Amino acid sequence: MIRRLILVASLAAILAAGSAAAQIRAPAIVQRILPGTRPQQPLLIGIDALRADFALKSGTDTVYFGGDSPVLGAPARQTLALQAAWLRQHPEVVVRIEGHAMAADTRGHALAIGARRAEAVRDLLVLMGVPAAQLSAVSIGKERPVGLNARAVTVLVR
Repeated sequence: MIRRLILVASLAAILAAGSAAAQIRAPAIVQRILPGTRPQQPLLIGIDALRADFALKSGTDTVYFGGDSPVLGAPARQTLALQAAWLRQHPEVVVRIEGHAMAADTRGHALAIGARRAEAVRDLLVLMGVPAAQLSAVSIGKERPVGLNARAVTVLVR
């Protein structure tokens, strides 16, 4: 009900802000229910709301690897434990784990190490109780470098 009121109020505001010649006014019911109020935070619906909740509860969607390795260190395992707990509570969510390599790697090596990183994260999440059907792993290689950080990113797909 509140979402509908906010949606109606938003639509009314857009219409009211339109052409000055049209003199379109917001419906009186909206003005009485929401007199000059604004939501504290933007209204998030669907996958955007899930992504925001995932980021809040997990702390981050990214784990980092040391050097040229697919081995997960202690900080990465702690992050993945939080991600696994969230994913177990949301079995309807499908996740893609993207493995990334450093920009200095050759293309073939970057794709291979990215795949091993993504698979290492997927395998650990499965060991932590996340259903394998909920997860997929893909290598991004060196196509989207972020500094010198070798990483894997957990992306909520749907």
